[in-house]
Amino acid sequence: MTHIVFEQSNVEALQKAIDLDESLQGEIVEIKDDFAVGPLENIYETEGYQQRRDWWKKLLEFSPYTGSIDIVDDKLTVHNLLKKLDEQPEEKVWIWMGQNVHDVCGYYWLMSQLKDYQGRIEVLYLNNLPFINDKGNIFYPTSLFEIQPKEFLKAKKLARPITLSEFEVDPDEWKKLCAENAMVRFLEGGKKVISKEVDFYDRDILPHLTAEPQKVWKLLGTTLNKMKVRTGDVFLAWRIRELVAQGKLEAIGDWNKGWKEVTVKRAGAGEPVAAEEQVQ
Repeated sequence: MTHIVFEQSNVEALQKAIDLDESLQGEIVEIKDDFAVGPLENIYETEGYQQRRDWWKKLLEFSPYTGSIDIVDDKLTVHNLLKKLDEQPEEKVWIWMGQNVHDVCGYYWLMSQLKDYQGRIEVLYLNNLPFINDKGNIFYPTSLFEIQPKEFLKAKKLARPITLSEFEVDPDEWKKLCAENAMVRFLEGGKKVISKEVDFYDRDILPHLTAEPQKVWKLLGTTLNKMKVRTGDVFLAWRIRELVAQGKLEAIGDWNKGWKEVTVKRAGAGEPVAAEEQVQ
């Protein structure tokens, strides 16, 4: 059995569950890209794939993760997965996803390449399902890593084959999103993903800014802790740079030295963000 997840923290969480249940034994494979943001046009073609890599390079330029682009090769990961399925006819794949746009977009990107293996590809979508947290309370996780290892043992009962109908319909949904080529995607519910404008997450950044300078890393932490629909810190940092370029924010420091060396403040008068810019 091969397990597919879409985030490193999910790899670690699932491995702890496997350690408790030998029936789950198998290789854990991570799809590393975050297909919830960035260009998708011609994503399966060399030109589209390279365009996306170039976009990520731009975002990662001043981040603590400048070497990440060189270790992300999801095309090779899928190539090796298909090779394994061809060479091992009994092999099955379990795709794990939480109720978040990162996982769902990763699922769409991956499963669109697996139709030839229908019947051997199963999905475990933890969609609006209750679990018990470490304090014994019921909660509804949006990400796999939020679930206790022993709770994964219940989750495995959710595994079901991706149907032939889904292999017809879901890739069409993904093709539509790729054709729209928006910079942000949003999960409305279930597996319904819609395109959003590139400034979608600005509404989460701006309310935490005044005329008083603050470190970019601190602003990122505050924003990530407060936002209801999360994205990655790399994308948010890029949006901060774009807001500076647009004159909405002022930056002090040298971006070439990284996020930790830059402070930002709201441009213009030293007043808090207007009420109409607050997220309701």
